[in-house]
Amino acid sequence: MAASNDRVSARKPQSGAEFEGGAAGPSIDPADVARFSAQAAEWWGARGPFAPLHKFNPARLAFIRDQAAERFGRDVKTRAAFSGLTLLDVGCGGGLIAEPMRRLGFQVTAIDASAENIGTARAHAEQQGLDIAYRAATIEQLEAEGAGPFDVVLTLEVIEHVADPEAFIRACSRRVKPGGMMIVATLNRTLKALALGKVAAEYVLRWVPAGTHDWNQFLKPDEIRMMLLEESVAVSGPFGLAYDPLTDRWSESDDTAINYLMIATRD
Repeated sequence: MAASNDRVSARKPQSGAEFEGGAAGPSIDPADVARFSAQAAEWWGARGPFAPLHKFNPARLAFIRDQAAERFGRDVKTRAAFSGLTLLDVGCGGGLIAEPMRRLGFQVTAIDASAENIGTARAHAEQQGLDIAYRAATIEQLEAEGAGPFDVVLTLEVIEHVADPEAFIRACSRRVKPGGMMIVATLNRTLKALALGKVAAEYVLRWVPAGTHDWNQFLKPDEIRMMLLEESVAVSGPFGLAYDPLTDRWSESDDTAINYLMIATRD
């Protein structure tokens, strides 16, 4: 596969895409939804197909917590530091982010196009005694209903799986409340990401099932910035996350060639 610097193009919109359980909208890519739905029961298995996310999660959570604390003037050492703030987790999967966000005090709404994922997430949250508003839905549905807006909108490792990345991320940004923020996490479309984030992760290390990612759908930071140009948000980043094989840990890094995050704030 040859590398390209051309802007990533949208997949053919799935305008008629609709799934049992209520999720519908043009951002849905049926193949990706089906792929994750087939593994829905394994989200919370630390040694299953989502094991890499369990290792990845502490670094993501620390970044979100610290950025939100700075934005809203909260002390992360206090119990339920973000009490009184609302958060929307778009593409929540099995709830690996939604649950710790609820424990931090956020009032959490979490959506996913896969009804199977939502079923797993809801069942696990109930076992933990956490009140999270889970729903099989898309961001387009929430926008059409006028849901929100929210203090924080998260979409983590989701945009590279949708049919129309620009329409998706713009819709997410419009659910951010004035004074709020959106955090986007994805993979960079670089040769390093092709070699390590795609080929090595899927076919050598077997961190994720083969076919999980399409390198052509990875996005460069400037592409996300351009997608949000016409929205009333200020975009900052990228902020890198890198893996250290010596410690077997992820941490924030200046290296944005593979995994990175962007922040969009609305004043």
